[in-house]
Amino acid sequence: MTVIYKHPLLYEAVMVSLYGRAYTARYRTIADLIPPHASVLDLCCGPATLFHRYLRYKKVDYTGLDLSQGFIRRLQSRGGHGQVRNIQDSAPLPQADFVIMHASLYHFLPDAKPVVDRMLTAARKQVIIAEPIRNIVDCKNRLAAKIARRLTDPGDGQSAHRFTSESLDRFFFPYMPRVQNSFLIPGGREKVFVINATPDRDERDAPLVLTNLPVTSGAKCAQKLM
Repeated sequence: MTVIYKHPLLYEAVMVSLYGRAYTARYRTIADLIPPHASVLDLCCGPATLFHRYLRYKKVDYTGLDLSQGFIRRLQSRGGHGQVRNIQDSAPLPQADFVIMHASLYHFLPDAKPVVDRMLTAARKQVIIAEPIRNIVDCKNRLAAKIARRLTDPGDGQSAHRFTSESLDRFFFPYMPRVQNSFLIPGGREKVFVINATPDRDERDAPLVLTNLPVTSGAKCAQKLM
């Protein structure tokens, strides 16, 4: 586990530097999708900024899961429910109205389908996934990319793969019968997919499920992200 995953304030400082003026919008965008008094399961919740700054004012029943004991201790000390857990395991996830994953789906590549399917099983209403589509680790500056990879180990190893807009769309293509909405957050660095727990039409009409699609690179360098 790298140092940014051990210290909540350092983690947030890194996120602010990456997202710039769009930093608050990335959380507000997700919070706006959650109605008051709903139950929320946040996978790979990090320092639970979404709860601390937005969702707790909506009186939600929030549970965050993360590998970092420091993140979970902070969450519990501020009134949220938290569990130290490796989401890579195959155990069923706790039930909730909304199941969220924010900027962490790449940790499950090259095959992220099982974790999304587990999220859909756990969700009573919707799964909300926001994922970066422009990444420093794909930068042509090898030194910057190497440093970024070293900083993105949450405790279960560095992730070599990242999504682009095109590869993320390909990944979610089999889920389209359930996708209610997809859009870019302000700044365009992340794409959000809102997936209904049950399909809008018979899944027998859904397209053929394609797994292990190649994840391409080609993202822009850090200085072009803001």
